Amino acid sequence: MTDILTIRPATDTRWDCVAFGEVMLRLDPGFGRVRDTRRVRVWEGGGEYNVARAVRKCFGLRAAVVTALPDNELGRLAEDLVWQSGVDTSHVVWRPCDGIGQNTRVGLNFTEKGFGGRAALGCVDRGHSAASQIRPGEIDWDRLFGQEGVRWFHTGGIFAGLASNTAEAVIEAVAAARRHGTIVSYDLNFRASLWKDRGGPDAARAVNRTVAPFVDVMIGNQEDFLARLGLDVTVPHPGATQFDPDNATTILAAAVAAFPNFKVAATTQRDARTAGFNDWGALLWAGGQVYRGAPRKNLEIYDRMGGGDAFASGLASAFLAGKDPQAAVNRGVVHGALAMTSPGDSSTASAAEVDAAVAAWEGA
Repeated sequence: MTDILTIRPATDTRWDCVAFGEVMLRLDPGFGRVRDTRRVRVWEGGGEYNVARAVRKCFGLRAAVVTALPDNELGRLAEDLVWQSGVDTSHVVWRPCDGIGQNTRVGLNFTEKGFGGRAALGCVDRGHSAASQIRPGEIDWDRLFGQEGVRWFHTGGIFAGLASNTAEAVIEAVAAARRHGTIVSYDLNFRASLWKDRGGPDAARAVNRTVAPFVDVMIGNQEDFLARLGLDVTVPHPGATQFDPDNATTILAAAVAAFPNFKVAATTQRDARTAGFNDWGALLWAGGQVYRGAPRKNLEIYDRMGGGDAFASGLASAFLAGKDPQAAVNRGVVHGALAMTSPGDSSTASAAEVDAAVAAWEGA
């Protein structure tokens, strides 16, 4: 077991990974446009849930999701899709529905893949969703983290951004996880549309800085670390792309200095040249050292949605398996890349495919 993170033994816990967030239905028009589609493919997905899904589906670990769904046909569709991933749903809160979705509903996410010079585009319809109504005191965290036992808990800024009550529920959850010795990972994942009517970036920053003292593994892109976590740092090369290692190292070092409880801080690196070709990589700070996941220029992309979530799940699964920081960031980068070779928000790769690709990338 790596000495970077003190992770509870699997024999003492029921769950390897639990995610806390909204599960939406993704409606995918393929390479067409939402505005004129006549047919969509349906997936389940959510920034936090996607991590638990991949930890279970790809890496074979025990995973559960804490969320809320309406007790109607669409809620049961989302449940069935989650079941197919192998993620446990025993901690789902079921809300009575009025029959028209006025009091509660499933969030919908219409997502275009993009093509060539047309970027990927998401169009969400998630107001009054069941998960957005989760409040502090609604989940028995002491039962989950104490009686059942969880090794790794993941949540993030998308769920915290849904409403003031979900932000309060996230704070309650991470505090309980830390109290019971569970590793907490948090993806800053800022979405301007979620915060527009709730105080904007300043409000997001305040929530993130309240959550941060309970986090062991902080994840985000460089802008999230700087603006959404409120780091006061001047990068050595202003205006450089996210692939500048000096800038990334400076940002991660500042994050750990501001929040010494961060055992790991990781930032994904992406330069979207076109919808179909991205430069992709990541840097990870742990134990006073920087580890760079094998970057790739002109990585061919099929569907970029969920690449960051796949990075987080690759990272978590590696640490849960006792791997060192370099192996963890390599697995995260490769798993993120493989997730972007297939449709949907979640990875369809197997653990064997990830391990083979890691070996190939390391030897390149």
